[in-house]
Amino acid sequence: MKLGLFLNTQWPSGHDLAARLPEMREQVRLARASGFASLWFPDHYLTGPLQMPQPVPLAAWLAHDAEGMVIGPNIRILPLLNPVLAAEEAATMDLLTGGNYVLGVGLGYREEEFAAFGIPLSERAPRMVEQLALMRRLWTEDRVTHQGRFYAVDAALGCRPVTPGGPPVYVAGKVDAAIRRAARIGDAWLIVPSDTLATLTPQMAMYRKALAEYGRTAREFPLTRECHVGASHAAALAECRAALRYKYAAYASWGTTASCSTSPATRRGMARSTRSTAGRRRSRRSRARHRSRSARNARPSTTPACGAASSATTSSRRRW
Repeated sequence: MKLGLFLNTQWPSGHDLAARLPEMREQVRLARASGFASLWFPDHYLTGPLQMPQPVPLAAWLAHDAEGMVIGPNIRILPLLNPVLAAEEAATMDLLTGGNYVLGVGLGYREEEFAAFGIPLSERAPRMVEQLALMRRLWTEDRVTHQGRFYAVDAALGCRPVTPGGPPVYVAGKVDAAIRRAARIGDAWLIVPSDTLATLTPQMAMYRKALAEYGRTAREFPLTRECHVGASHAAALAECRAALRYKYAAYASWGTTASCSTSPATRRGMARSTRSTAGRRRSRRSRARHRSRSARNARPSTTPACGAASSATTSSRRRW
């Protein structure tokens, strides 16, 4: 088993992002010195008021401090991007990391992001399939001529990857169709942190069966889990509760489940916070529509940074 660090790069409004950069650098250096094998970054757009720098420039900035570690996004929302941009970007990161770059990709789900990029949500899956096929050609062929459903290219990359064949591509998936897609077009299946082992065990069996059907071999089996190490369970929960509540409340407002791989009591606490914050968000929308000034709907006070618990957010890799 190899352990990696999923770097938390999200903070509430009011935090000074410039002041957080040295802390992230210190965290990465400590992870490297402690033997962590990989470093991962989340990806979203238009997250305000949640503050979140973009993953690829941040990963490039931290690459020197993470020398020797595998680096990659978990995940890049690929359907939002032009595959030429994504291929050039990944090839450059592969160059900067000396061949230690992994491109983690997923479909995405936030309507705000897809509307802003002018991409229909219904086109996510076919776009990603075409993107990855084209990107692998761009990484390996001297010149590519491609005329597809969504993209057309007749050119060659300006930066070729160091890794023969291009950087490995790990594909995220939560439902059966996405997991089978990961087996068909990815080098590994990226497992989301919110699913329990009871859910993942039959899914892993399905993934292995799909690999056999497609004649493919997984490069590894990355499993992401969130944790915080403390003197006791109660102490650890007390230390990370506020940061995780803020994070999961934000994600719940985007339409995702506010669950995490922790105890039922912890999940209940996160759910209570999520329902409360989601209710406040709905109240603010209603107030805007009716121009009400009710004090009952006042904005919540700022909570500690999501990054406060990032040092214990790990990605483990194991064989099932």
